[in-house]
Amino acid sequence: MTRTSVGAALHRREAREKVTGAAHYTGDVILPHLAYAAVVPAEIARGRVTAVRPEEALARRGVLAVIHGGNCPHLNRTGNADLAVFQSPSVGYRGQFVAAVVAESPQIAHEAARTVGIEYAADPHRVSLDIACDGFHQPPDHGPFFPTDCSHGDVEAALSRAPVRIEAMYTTPPYHHHALEPHATIAYWHDGALTVYDTTQGPSGTRDILAHLFGIDPARVRVIARHVGGGFGSKAAPRAQSVIAAVAALAVGRPVKTVLTREQLSVIAGYRTPTIQRIRLGAGADGRLLAVSHVSFEQTSLTSDHCEYPAAPTRIMYAAPNRETRHWRVRLHVPSPTWMRAPGECPGMFALESAMDELACACSLDPVELRLRNDSAYDPHSGRPFSTRNLAICLRLGAERFGWADRDRVRAEHAGGRLRVGMGVAASTVPQYRFPSRAAVRTDGHGHYTVRIAAVDIGTGARTALAQIAADALHVGVDQVGVEIGDSAYPEASWAGRSSGTTSWGTAVVRACEALRAAVGRSGGPVPEGGLEATADTLEELSVPRAHSQHAFGAQFARVTVDASTGEIRVPRMLGVFAVGRVINPVTVRSQLVGGMVMGLSMALCEEGAIDRTYGHFQSRDLSAYHVATFADAPEIEAVCIDEEDFHTSPMGAKGAGEIGIVGTAAAIANAVHHATGRRIRGLPLDVRRVRETPAAGHGT
Repeated sequence: MTRTSVGAALHRREAREKVTGAAHYTGDVILPHLAYAAVVPAEIARGRVTAVRPEEALARRGVLAVIHGGNCPHLNRTGNADLAVFQSPSVGYRGQFVAAVVAESPQIAHEAARTVGIEYAADPHRVSLDIACDGFHQPPDHGPFFPTDCSHGDVEAALSRAPVRIEAMYTTPPYHHHALEPHATIAYWHDGALTVYDTTQGPSGTRDILAHLFGIDPARVRVIARHVGGGFGSKAAPRAQSVIAAVAALAVGRPVKTVLTREQLSVIAGYRTPTIQRIRLGAGADGRLLAVSHVSFEQTSLTSDHCEYPAAPTRIMYAAPNRETRHWRVRLHVPSPTWMRAPGECPGMFALESAMDELACACSLDPVELRLRNDSAYDPHSGRPFSTRNLAICLRLGAERFGWADRDRVRAEHAGGRLRVGMGVAASTVPQYRFPSRAAVRTDGHGHYTVRIAAVDIGTGARTALAQIAADALHVGVDQVGVEIGDSAYPEASWAGRSSGTTSWGTAVVRACEALRAAVGRSGGPVPEGGLEATADTLEELSVPRAHSQHAFGAQFARVTVDASTGEIRVPRMLGVFAVGRVINPVTVRSQLVGGMVMGLSMALCEEGAIDRTYGHFQSRDLSAYHVATFADAPEIEAVCIDEEDFHTSPMGAKGAGEIGIVGTAAAIANAVHHATGRRIRGLPLDVRRVRETPAAGHGT
């Protein structure tokens, strides 16, 4: 690849459309004869529907149908039981959809949905994660990318002999995605074929799942997602509203739109499970780790097999001869959790990096130095070398740029005032994946090229990055390349998730461009009048076992002020230094990193999905009750990428940057609060109540 477009700071290609309102999201699509569906949620936490009374709703003017278990067509089962809507009278959690009303307008549909009578037989239920530690837990199934548990050496013996030991419990609450764009679907049928406009992070995967549900050939399903207003994992797989729209369209014989309300998102869109994590560290007096134990408890529903795996990043983070990581979960009568930005790493690294800060204090070591002493050139879990691991550079550069050497002097200067000042640090990591994808590239013979791939842009700048990658692979200017994405009719692509979009799709685009250049070379003359096209599939390339452990790394620094009278925490400055391979576009990468750090700030200070302990539903069901950081809360944030290339991870030398910004941020802030106040807070969020109720135990090192 030449290096003329990759690395250029280009604005997003769709920026003007988005800021002027011209970009059409799923909810904006209008089709002729469009009808609307509204759902009826269950009012019990566990039991079964014994009767549905649709008469009053059907009597309303403009109501077209009421769909429920008694008249819904048969759907095939998938791995996600939540998608088999209205196939069983069983109710597994409060808010589960038990019926839907289809009407001429959304207002009529929502009003009529309130009049559908549902009768239940309720059963006893369990909704509290607290019972996970009381014998109700079980190990999850084998993880999708790694084993559930692992053990090396003799952890108990090493801990008993360690001169310095840390043991603590850390907790994180549920977190909701609350993407700006709510989940929405428009579906219609024509001659037995299904077309769907959907808020999805993966058109190809959504197509396959819908085809299986309705028992039709995937070639007869088309999924379109031109613009997606954020997802963070909640749109990685179809949700119930997608199936309801398709079922309703089949029932009324016309297009049907379903848009979930903000309150319904807390139930159906998924959430990050709460966690209870126990970390035990054993080290020598010099801070070098001798033993690490990380055990995590979490919850899931009766209809989902999702597991967060918070202890997984601990396996690769620091060198220690004796290590164990274990995961336990409890099935409750609650909505199903799902992936959320940096699943596993985000809550897991809060616990690990908080414990590492506690170890630094116990060893009277600088927290940066402690991490450097436990760095490793080889993956402690697999023994493979890292493709790149520049954590040490991130820590040292971050400390220099942040003024880390002055942190104790700065704290001392403010010790007698009302605002206590502290600085904290935490490391970050996310694994790197490439999933099989296909791409097509066509030239018209007049210097213009078009890339087609069923990728999707969820706000990350994928169109722009793929154009830059293609331009360099074709040895042409980026203005000569058009990119068409967001449609399952294009060559099949993996989902936008796990920081894998650019590496997965970009690899397929590079290979297609190489194939096109080869085809043009073989033609030996001008491109045919109809143009020339080449495709590529990375499935075979990615079937070769990895020889390296592939991860992105970073270090995050936070400065906090804590009001000694009120306990209020403010974060005036944050710095993140990241090793994410070759940066395709500094503008879009910075946006991802800063956005992730703001999300981590929000996680640290204010986000909390409050669960009703009687019925298991979320009390904080909208943005008036579920608080997120806003512009006024965002501090001075600097995101720096070191000079790094990783050609084991992608032919562009790039890694994924979508998730690592959120990892480590909350721990850095919590560690800074301890440095400022001497209060070690092990549960999130770091709200005023926790600050005031946590006793001071001495300032941090």
